[in-house]
Amino acid sequence: MGRLLYAVIIVIVVSAVPAAAQENAGAPVRTVLVQEQAITQRVQLTGTVTSLRDANLSAATSGLVTELVVDSGSKVSRGDVLLQLDAELARWQWQSAQADMKSAEVLAKDARRKWEEARELLPKRSIAQSTVRDLAAVLASSNAALEQAVAEASYRKALLNRHTLRAPFSGIVQNKYTEVGEWVVPGNPVLSLVETDNLSIDFQVAEDYLYSIETGTLVNYWLGSDLQTKREGRVSTVVPISGQGARTFLLRVSASEKDSRMIPGKSARGELHLNTGRTALTVPRDALVKRSDGRILVWLVQRADGGSVVQEQPVTTGLVSGTTVEILAGLQPGSEVVTQGNESLLAGQRVNVLR
Repeated sequence: MGRLLYAVIIVIVVSAVPAAAQENAGAPVRTVLVQEQAITQRVQLTGTVTSLRDANLSAATSGLVTELVVDSGSKVSRGDVLLQLDAELARWQWQSAQADMKSAEVLAKDARRKWEEARELLPKRSIAQSTVRDLAAVLASSNAALEQAVAEASYRKALLNRHTLRAPFSGIVQNKYTEVGEWVVPGNPVLSLVETDNLSIDFQVAEDYLYSIETGTLVNYWLGSDLQTKREGRVSTVVPISGQGARTFLLRVSASEKDSRMIPGKSARGELHLNTGRTALTVPRDALVKRSDGRILVWLVQRADGGSVVQEQPVTTGLVSGTTVEILAGLQPGSEVVTQGNESLLAGQRVNVLR
């Protein structure tokens, strides 16, 4: 019985040692040293993926739609045939103009031959000077008729080509406004085409930041509902003109890398990084504790009696930049503040700084 009681006492003493040691060591916390850093202001933005070219296409001549090669959503390359009009009459007219051109070529060649032969006979006085001049006039008239025939053939060829609508640039057909069998006229849109190779993200930015943004400024952005994938872009254009009554201006951002998930019309969120041109003391956001009365403070670590204790230190904050906060007043460079384990600390409490 005595040995059993002795063993129990030993167990109790051994179990109590870690608890006592932990109490002496204090509450476990993690800390950082207050540093002076360049202050970067981050501005949250909302915008839309846009195409630099978005066109409503129309036919260049009136006609009946005989073939519609594409549909909404079709991908096309520059020069691809999109729509064909009835070109039978235009084709016959072009062929007729070609025949007239060939006839004019024959007449012009014959007139030149006769004029050259007459010019060779003139020194031998075998032909009258007036005859040579008449043949030269016939040659000039024949050449003019040939030029007119060539121009008419080119004109008829251009009219024939206008019965075919081709893609002016590569992209996606967004909408179609006509069908086979309909009569179309110039100026009325038949298809809308959106370029997909040259996209940007357009953001509306408050005018307060206008003079702080330069071409090439870094912008992080997220597409649609995907808030996990952060992408990078650079400011390509700043348009310092806002709409009437608006207090914003257009900021156009070009993606650093091509992304197949960039689609015209897709929403985007952005974060603009602006250099304020100044430095200040900063701490992590996790170091701040906000009281119910509105006070903002940090727990300042101080060395005492061979250990570490914490004291409340009210601070005045400035700009928030990502995970860091500017400290305007209340701290000195090199001060040690608690960033983890500061939820339930008490003034003067001993802490164990974890490394």
